[in-house]
Formats: sequence, C-alpha cells, structure tokens
Amino acid sequence: MTISHDVLVVGAGLAGQRAALQAFRSGVDVGVISKLHPLRSHSGAAQGGINAALDPKDSVKDHIYDTVKGSDYLADQDCVEILCKEAGPTVIEMEHMGTIFNRAPDGSLDRRAFGGASYNRTIYSADRTGLALLQGLYEEVGRDPRVRIYEEWDAIDLVVREGRVQGVVALQRKTGKIEGFAAKAVVIATGPAGRVYGKTTNSHESTGDGCSLAYRAGAYLKDMEFVQFHPTCLPHTSILITEGARGEGGILRNSKGERFMERYAPHFKELASRDVVSRAIVTEVKEGRGFPDGTVHLELMHLGKEKVESKLQEIVAYARTFAGIDPVVQGIPVFPAQHYMMGGVSTNSRAETNIPGLYAAGEAACVSVHGANRLGANSLLETLVYGKIAGQNAAEYAKKASASTLGPTDIDAATSVVHQILERKEGESPAKLRSELQSTMDELVGVYRHPDDLINAVTRVAQLKERYRSVVVADKSTVYNLNLMEAIELGHLLDLAEVIVTGALARTESRGAHVRTDYPKRDDAKWMKHTLAQITKEGPSISYLPVTVTEYQPKERAY
Repeated sequence: MTISHDVLVVGAGLAGQRAALQAFRSGVDVGVISKLHPLRSHSGAAQGGINAALDPKDSVKDHIYDTVKGSDYLADQDCVEILCKEAGPTVIEMEHMGTIFNRAPDGSLDRRAFGGASYNRTIYSADRTGLALLQGLYEEVGRDPRVRIYEEWDAIDLVVREGRVQGVVALQRKTGKIEGFAAKAVVIATGPAGRVYGKTTNSHESTGDGCSLAYRAGAYLKDMEFVQFHPTCLPHTSILITEGARGEGGILRNSKGERFMERYAPHFKELASRDVVSRAIVTEVKEGRGFPDGTVHLELMHLGKEKVESKLQEIVAYARTFAGIDPVVQGIPVFPAQHYMMGGVSTNSRAETNIPGLYAAGEAACVSVHGANRLGANSLLETLVYGKIAGQNAAEYAKKASASTLGPTDIDAATSVVHQILERKEGESPAKLRSELQSTMDELVGVYRHPDDLINAVTRVAQLKERYRSVVVADKSTVYNLNLMEAIELGHLLDLAEVIVTGALARTESRGAHVRTDYPKRDDAKWMKHTLAQITKEGPSISYLPVTVTEYQPKERAY
C-alpha cells in the first residue's frame, strides 16, 4: 500500500509543524510522519527563550552582528540576515497563535539576557518556552484536519530516483507494517542527533534519523564537526540548566569561591557565548579548581526566592529532584554536556538541498545560521523561520512537479533490511554497540579535541560500523518493537558519528565549538569554509564550500 501527499514532512517538532502549516496554506496536500506524538517532540525541551529585536532601542542589525560573531564568523551572513529580519514577525505570529509569553510590568513582551547578545532580546515563557511555542503551533495545525499527521511512524528509507525525491518508506510502531509515502516534495525536520553522545541534554529519540536518511540518499551534510556543549548541565543526568538562569543573573563559581568567568570573558562574564563558557568550566575543573564531584556551581541564591521560583520553575524542580539541592539556598553543581548540532543536511536560504524536491529545516538542517557556535535562543527562532521557508518552497516545487513514482520495489528494499535484522539469530547487541559509540564520542570528541584521540575515534567508529552489520535483536515481535527501533536508530547514529569525527580530524584549526589542542588558533586563510560530506562506499567524501560574507569581515572574537 502507498499513501500519497504533495508534500511530506518528516518530523513534527516546531520546524516540521511550521513547514506543514505553511505548505498547507500554500494550497497543497500535506502529510506529516512522526515517531512521537507531536507534543513530545524535542522542541518542547527548549527552555530559555526565542530571540527577536522588538525593543525600539535594539536593532535587527545588532542581532545579525551578534549571531555572526557568535558563529565565529562561519555563518552565512545572507541566511543570518533572513533569520533576524523575520524574528520579530515570527514571535508576534506565534503569540497570535496562542503562545503565552512572560510580560513586563508595562504589558510588553518581557525580555531576558542571553549569552553572546549585546542587548536583552530573548523573549520567553518562564523556562518552558519551547513547550509553549509547540503547544500554540500544534493547536493551529490541528484546526484543519486536512493536515494529516501520522503518529508513531519511523522513517526507514528516503527514496530518490530519476534525479529527484520520490517519497519515504516508514514503519508503523503499533502494527509493525511497512508502507510507502509517495510525495512530490519531502521536508526533513527530524531534529537533533545528540544521542551519538552519552552525556547529552537531548531526548532518547534524538537519533538524527532524517540527517542519516538524507545522507544515504546522496544529500550533503554540512559542518557536522561543530558540536555544541551546553555549559550548565547537571552531572550524571546531563539535564539542562537553561542559559536563562544566567540571563536572570546567575553566577558561576569554582571551589575557591571565585567568579571565574571574569578571567575568561571580562565584559560578558557568564553571558559569553556557550563555547567560551564551556571551555572555561572544563579548564577550571582540569586545573583543580572544581568541586570534588568534578563540577563548578551555578549560584542563584542572591536573586531571591520569588524570582527564582517564578521565572525558573523547571530548574528549581530539576535541582531539587535530580540533584537533591535547593537552588534558592544552594549552588547548583554543573558541567558541560552535548546539547546541539550546528551541522546537518546542507541547505541554501530557500531550505533546498542538492537533491531536487528534498528540503530540510530546524536542527536536522544546516543553512548555515549558526556557523561554528550557536547563540542561545536562536534555535527556536531558526525552527520557525526556516520551517516556514521550507514549507513554502516545498509547496511551490510540488505544484510544478509530476507525480512521484514510489513503487513496491522501493518498499521491498526497505523491508528486506528490517527483516534481516529480525531474522538474524546471533550477532551484536544494539545496546552494547550504542554504549560503546557514546563512550567513544564522550571520551574522544569533546570540548577539547586532541589529534591522537580523533584518530582513535575514527578507527573505533569504523570498527563499530563493521560490527553493526551483524546487529541482532532479542525481540522478534511486530508490535511496538523498541528493540528493533533501537537497532535501526543505531545505524543512523553510526553514520553521523563517522561524519563528525572525519570532519573534526580534517579541520586543523580551532573555531567556535571545535577546538583542536594541536591547532589552538582560528585560521581564516585556510578554513573560512564549510565542510561538506557525501556518502561513498569507502566512507564520507569531504569537500568544502565558501562561507558567504556580506557586511561583517572576520575579526578576533572577544567577550
């Protein structure tokens, strides 16, 4: 059986739903497949806020500059300009859809400070901004039943033939049946791939499925070596402590009681860009100024009980529940953990990939507006701005394209791969392989990257990919077989890990979140370019693409 839509969106977080809404408003038939209920999408985990220069004292130009500077000048400035110009209208549109933002005493949208920003332009909903946006958008999409959402379907193959995308093959979790979804245009919006690491703020479902499927189908992946580590996460659990906590006035202190960010970023201190703060924390701990548990402390006590408990409600709950401390009276132990992928499926400013009919948006894509380091509160903005652009352009493409030709052979090819895993009687455990992969990435491809570690990581990932060929599952059933889904997701994680470590080894400079101990300086003469990876039988084929520079020439980045 084949289901047909003009535009098929894979993923139902903020980028996916915004793409679906815009495609539908453009007059085409739209389907959305998601392995989760849309309100459980990882977009809902975003806490701190969404950036927009809405204050008359602020400016779009300053937002653009802050974003380019934060990216360590690797962002494409034409794409950043689109992002920042659309920020204000996007926030207002989401408010009109029902998103409830915090208000200032005069009734205007309240704003908090965020890292790397020269002005307080982060609009927020307590510390649940992603969830507030997701709820408003979900209600808007749900107003019209003609936008068909297929919940708990896992995309397992992206079909490209005759020089264009033809559709997706997907597996339904509750029945185990595999079906084809024919589409004239496909939008990849499957979110992050953080579970390539063990210590990550990402949900367990964040396995980079769409990135991997696009890569296997011939799409370029861009800048995958740039992995963001969020500076303030709870140890052991890696639960995120929002940058909004520092935006409200939180202070980082080491075991000596020093406000150590004064040494690393004398002007911005705790609100320097995330890569700067993460490296500062790691350095403090490595040089013996951390606490016995290998952390530093984030102090909120001086802000007062009322402010902390009203504006940082989830953070208070997380600290009390998972760290056993009360942030109203105690410092929160924190240490960096993987948080965001600056890289993704390579797109241009129209959200187009190198495959006709294939589009991408959100964290699954790399347009690139974040370059080597994303500023906090620009990610929610990107999902909505470029989700809308992806939906618009996918719809326009679909209106002109001929019908797709997804057929039984396409479904049979994907089914065969799944059946091989189910029918195999002995082999490698997906849980064991996944644990080894995550340990490899945690140990060898972290905040600081050593050349010998990267070489070791390349070897280890290659060995894991070879062992994955004999992956086996204990559960042979067809209904909600999460053991099978874990095995399929592991294949995606291995694909992306290989691209990350290959790109990191090749880039012999330090820029943004990518820091090489053997090449500690940024090298604009050699490396002012994006990394592109394309799949081959031998592994990722690496090439490069110039960075688009319009107004802001690269210069030393200081906070």
